[in-house]
Amino acid sequence: MRSPLPSRSARTVVAVTSASAALLAITGLAGAPAVAAEADVTRYVALGDSYASAAGVPDQVDAACTRSSRNYPSLVTAALDPAAARDVTCGGATTVHLTTSQNPTAPPQYDALSADTDLVTLTVGGNDVGFASIIVRCVGLGLLNPSGSPCRTSYTWTGTDTLARTIDDVAPRIAAAVDGIRARAPQARVLVTGYPAIVPDDGTNCPSVVSIAKRDAPWLRDIHKRLNSVIAKQAADRGATYVDTYSKSVGHDVCKPAATRWVEPLVTSAAAPFHPNAAGERAMADAVLASVG
Repeated sequence: MRSPLPSRSARTVVAVTSASAALLAITGLAGAPAVAAEADVTRYVALGDSYASAAGVPDQVDAACTRSSRNYPSLVTAALDPAAARDVTCGGATTVHLTTSQNPTAPPQYDALSADTDLVTLTVGGNDVGFASIIVRCVGLGLLNPSGSPCRTSYTWTGTDTLARTIDDVAPRIAAAVDGIRARAPQARVLVTGYPAIVPDDGTNCPSVVSIAKRDAPWLRDIHKRLNSVIAKQAADRGATYVDTYSKSVGHDVCKPAATRWVEPLVTSAAAPFHPNAAGERAMADAVLASVG
C-alpha cells in the first residue's frame, strides 16, 4: 500500500477496473477498507469502458452507456466519500471517446475533468484492440476445431501475430490518454487499471462453458497479459499508478462456477458476456482503493 497522500492537491487516481469493498459498506456486510479513512479525496472522476461501467450488471442506471449502480467507480465513491464525483464510464468506449462524443448522451469523457479534480481512474484499451471481435472470432472458430488453435492461426497465418502487433500499437494511445488527463487535471493523481483474467491463467479451457479451442486458450491468456503489460508500462512512463486487477482475479475466470467466477461466460444474466459481474467489480474497486492510500 502506498503511504497516505501528502496533500489534497497532490491526488488523482486514474484506474481501469471495477467494484469492491464499497458495496460491502453500502450493504452493511462490512466496513469500507481502512484506506478510505486515510484518503482525502474531494473530486473524483471515473473514465473508461464497459469493464468500468459494469455492462449488464444489475441495476443498469444508464442504458446508453451500460452503466451499473454497482460498478467499481460507484463503490470507490462510496468508500472515499468525495465532495464531488463524476462517473462518465461508457460501454464500448475507446481512447477516441476521451476527446469525442460516443453517443448523444455521452459527450467526450475528458469534459468531466477540471483543474480541481484530485482523483481519476481510467480503464481503457480493450476496445481499441477490438475486444468484442476477438471474442466472437475465437468462440466461433473454437466450435470448428476444439482441439487445435484456429483463432491463433487466423491471426498469425502471415507469419506475424497481427493481434500482438495491434496491442503494441495501442501503447501511444494509452500514453496520450494519460497526458490528456494531466493537461486537464494537472493536480490529479491518475490510476490506470488493467483487465482481470477472462480465461484460466493455467492455460486450460472449458469447452462445455466457452468454445475457446484447447490450444487457443494459453495464447489468449498471453495476449491478455500483453495488453495489461502495455497499459502498465505506459502508465508508469507517464508517472501514473498502474492498478493490477489481474493477479487477484486468477482462479475467478469464466470457467469457474457461478459462485466463484468474477467474469461471466457467453450465456449469463449477471453481466455482459465476458465482462466482470458484481463480484468482479467489487474486486476491481478493492484494487483501486488499495492504490489510493
